[in-house]
Parts: sequence; structure tokens; C-alpha cells
Amino acid sequence: MWGAIQELVRGGATVLLTTQYMEEADRLADDIVVIDRGRMIAHGTSDELKTQLGGERVELVLATSADVPAARSILEGLSVGEVQVDEQTRRLTAAVTGGVDVLRHVLQLLRDRNVTVVDVGLRRPTLDDVFLTLTGHAAEEVAEPTEGEGEPQPSEVREKEAVR
Repeated sequence: MWGAIQELVRGGATVLLTTQYMEEADRLADDIVVIDRGRMIAHGTSDELKTQLGGERVELVLATSADVPAARSILEGLSVGEVQVDEQTRRLTAAVTGGVDVLRHVLQLLRDRNVTVVDVGLRRPTLDDVFLTLTGHAAEEVAEPTEGEGEPQPSEVREKEAVR
């Protein structure tokens, strides 16, 4: 399907694509409008929206859960937002500015505190990260019906639109 859409655009067609999958929007759209609960909350190219988030993310996976508090403390001192922690996978993610220099600094601080890292990366934010930051909830979340209600109505479904 993606190939067919790309072919239409290469042929000069304008395509309006509505999707809740940010990967599709990132891959296919030249111009993106983010809509949450029926309101436009952001507009721009994929790169423009990602830049609004503040640069890169440091992602760590630790060898042991016992090291999570120390790693969290280090990242909190260098991040530009809240550090996300997945206790089950021992993965910590922090938005940072400064790129590779910050990554080197984080790794040195972790080494100094004897924190064992099994995976590390410096990554650009995804459009899912952008949506989560802008709205406070994941892109695929759907309003849950309360007791006595039926299925969520279309107006309750949180959606995003990518405009091509």
C-alpha cells in the first residue's frame, strides 16, 4: 500500500492520509497535522515536529534492575524532560541536547558508579514520541467505555492525521 501511495505522489497527486500509525506518517507525508481529540495541536514536516521535541534521546538497557535508581539519577541530571523507565526491561530513555558529547558524559558517569549497561543508543525522536509529548498519551490509545456504555464513539477515538 505504501508503494502505491508513493507512486501516486511521484505522479503529482495530492494524497490525504489519515492514520493513527506515526510510522506511516513519517514515511509517507511531506506535511503533517497532528490532531488530538478533534483539535489540531501541531503542524509541520516530520523533521520540524521532531525538532520541537528537543533533539535526541539517550536510551539505556541495564544489566540489572538494582542499577535503575543510579542510572535514573544520572539521566535526570542531564535530561531536558522526565526520564522514562521501564522496570521490566530495565530500559531508561531521556531526552537530551548535546548529542554524542552528552552520551559520552552519561557513559562516563555510569562507569564511575559501576552501572553495567548492556545496550545504549543515541536516537532521534520518533513521531510517536512527538505525539506522546504533545498530548500526554500514546497515539493508539482509545477512550475506554465506562460501565453501562457501549463501544467508544468515533469522536472519542483519539486520532492523528497526516496530510500529504
